[in-house]
Amino acid sequence: MIAVRKLPARYAPIVMPFVLSTLMTAVVSVISTLRSLGPTPAFLATWPGAWGLSWLVAFPTLLMVLPLVRRIVACVVAAPSQPGR
Repeated sequence: MIAVRKLPARYAPIVMPFVLSTLMTAVVSVISTLRSLGPTPAFLATWPGAWGLSWLVAFPTLLMVLPLVRRIVACVVAAPSQPGR
């Protein structure tokens, strides 16, 4: 089995929005491009550019709004109960 070295925990605030923005923009751009062009050769030529552009917007946006989103979620969702209390 190949051992994969993990990043230190301090990188989590960057890695999480990176992975989230990559996956979400991929899904949304596939759906949007397929809806516009259909499953054609033009789709295969157009989609990577659409994905790249949407990711360039989404990743920095996530970095900026994630702290606000966490505060909003903390106001809406009850904190988990701690054992023994």
